[in-house]
Amino acid sequence: MERFINILIIDEDVNIRTNIKDILSGRGNNVLTVSSVEAAIPVIKRKEIGIFIINIEDSTEGLRSIKSIKDNSLLSNSYIIVVAKEDATGVKIVNGMHQGAVDCITYPLNANLIRSKIEVFKSLYFKDKRIGQLLNNIFPTAVLEEFSETGKFAPKKVEQGVVLFTDFVDFSLKAKSLKPLNLIQQLEKYFTKFDEITHKYELEKIKTIGDAYMALAGVTEHHPYPEIRACLAAIEIRNYIQTEQETAIAMQRDFWEIRIGLHMGPLVAGIIGSSKFSFDVWGDTVNIASRAEANTKNGSITITKPIFKEIDSYFNTTPRGEIDIQKRGGSIEMFYLNSIIEKHAMYGEGGFPSTDLRILCGLSPIDFKHAKMQILNRLKSLLPDDLLYHDIHHTINVEKAIIRYAKLEGIDKENTYLLRTAALFHDAGFVIQFEDNEDFGIQMAKSSLPKFGYSEEQINVIAGMINSTKISLEPKNILEEIMCDADFDYLGRPDYNVIAKKLRKEMVNYGQTMSDIEWVNYQLEFLEDTHQFYTESAINIRRQGKQQRIRKLRIELNKLTSEKATK
Repeated sequence: MERFINILIIDEDVNIRTNIKDILSGRGNNVLTVSSVEAAIPVIKRKEIGIFIINIEDSTEGLRSIKSIKDNSLLSNSYIIVVAKEDATGVKIVNGMHQGAVDCITYPLNANLIRSKIEVFKSLYFKDKRIGQLLNNIFPTAVLEEFSETGKFAPKKVEQGVVLFTDFVDFSLKAKSLKPLNLIQQLEKYFTKFDEITHKYELEKIKTIGDAYMALAGVTEHHPYPEIRACLAAIEIRNYIQTEQETAIAMQRDFWEIRIGLHMGPLVAGIIGSSKFSFDVWGDTVNIASRAEANTKNGSITITKPIFKEIDSYFNTTPRGEIDIQKRGGSIEMFYLNSIIEKHAMYGEGGFPSTDLRILCGLSPIDFKHAKMQILNRLKSLLPDDLLYHDIHHTINVEKAIIRYAKLEGIDKENTYLLRTAALFHDAGFVIQFEDNEDFGIQMAKSSLPKFGYSEEQINVIAGMINSTKISLEPKNILEEIMCDADFDYLGRPDYNVIAKKLRKEMVNYGQTMSDIEWVNYQLEFLEDTHQFYTESAINIRRQGKQQRIRKLRIELNKLTSEKATK
């Protein structure tokens, strides 16, 4: 499996820069080069650089360059390697280590040694990245940031935090009838979906306790209207489980039901434990939210009066009256949460928020997830079966390539979503016709995307990216360049032959039959004369593979030509 990393070489000597780049090219290394730290700063601020290679031998700034790199890097887990002459005294190298460098490269350059060192630090980089991802899954971002700055997390009181509880109905009885592995798989399926939904609405999952799921809003993040965001998440969770239930009934299978409860009030958040840390919240608010969930009828959501007062103008609710709070004593007024009010719901349906409501809550106006779901469902059902290359797998692979190139090129979150959307629609026109399909894909995007919160300006950007995939046109900006490179990413990948065979079969299905020699010539003409990679990332990680394809096709053509001549 390929793993990709940005490596930046900083050296005044163009020969050294070029030699090190040639040594490291391939194997997922996106090797970038600049002549000075000053030239590197804009790159460092825009792109995530995993490994820096800097020549401190000839730099007049010397070791201050390392500090400048560390201060401007987007990543905290990047590695700095210094370059110096083999006969140097070692003082500069030692001082470089003191400033934060992790290793050195000496010249004359030893290619095998350099590759070995880089592979070691690449491995460490990806391990650090994985550890970071695991920590982010365990602790809120705010907690990790405070830990990294102070080494501790002080308990905090929040006056208006929202607690969301879910619980499956009669879970103990269902658990008895399921094998342990099946039970865990079912829980994992549901909780994974809950994680996706709570993340979408900027909630913080705290923990699962058996079949119970707990999340917070307005405690670990600062997005506005936490009570609205929590209600949106609760409705989407409930609707998801209801859809699963309806499917199970239609298939005559057993199904699970859910109860959800929400309350808003004061909370104390903090870290407990001395060896195995755990982030948690405490307070009467937690107990009341739990009581609201336990006192809810199957398939319903109960909210308390403090939440109702804040969300009443956005949601349809039903009063429940005063509900007793067990153990704690007393009672609190509760309501059933039903749906989003029509004027605040996407295309008038009460399950998903409108663009205006999403913006109000500090969420992205783009609902990429549902836009993706709709177009993929259309492609699955409408693409002709004889499209073997331009099938849904190609669309998904292009989207994956776009995510990779956007990351390497330092594209921000919003533009990455626009790129991914363009990828999903770029071959949608094939449902209409085989030739000149891009314009139909653009029309489909323009008619579909406004419903998912895309502005006219964003849709025009997406249309430009789809249009750029026409062979006759050149990309006009970095987004269109990424789109084109992702569309033909396979040209430099090891699976080129597998995909090329699918293309040939598809062309036969549409009346374009070629002999073996004609087919090889067709590929060579496209690879050598028509296609080019545009972004620095694609050139660095795919051009070498593409050149290998060309060499092998040349060998194959010579073989076929010789065989034909001898017949």
